[in-house]
Amino acid sequence: MGMNTRAGTDARHSRAGKDASLFDGEGNIFAQVDSFSVTASFNNYEYTPLGQNRVLEANNMVGVKISISEIVVLDGDLFMHVMDAVQNGESPVLVFQGVIEGRNGSQERVVYRECLLSGDCDIQNVTTGDVIKRSFNLHCNGAVENTSNLTI
Repeated sequence: MGMNTRAGTDARHSRAGKDASLFDGEGNIFAQVDSFSVTASFNNYEYTPLGQNRVLEANNMVGVKISISEIVVLDGDLFMHVMDAVQNGESPVLVFQGVIEGRNGSQERVVYRECLLSGDCDIQNVTTGDVIKRSFNLHCNGAVENTSNLTI
């Protein structure tokens, strides 16, 4: 086996936070968002067949969580959804689009459907001497659709 003479990627094409955006279902950008993260958590069944001493796993379920941090400039859409949910006792059903732009004009776009508020969501979170931020957590109940891919 020889040395890798052809790298599969090129660091010159790496992306930074300035190259990403989060949009709502209508394509409006969440301008106050300073970071977002989406994770898939895979939970499998464990089992051990008779006559073996190894634990095996079989696919069971996957959950998709979205975490959003926003800088407080004004009371934006996410905050208003949280306040409505607190007042009315029911989470809105939201759609998000996460987008990463490539240098060559390509785009990774993932759509997250049927998202509900889940876990802790900030209403007011203030620290002296720091930028005021709010964190929001959601669970995606619907389809996660990769509509386009980054290329180099």
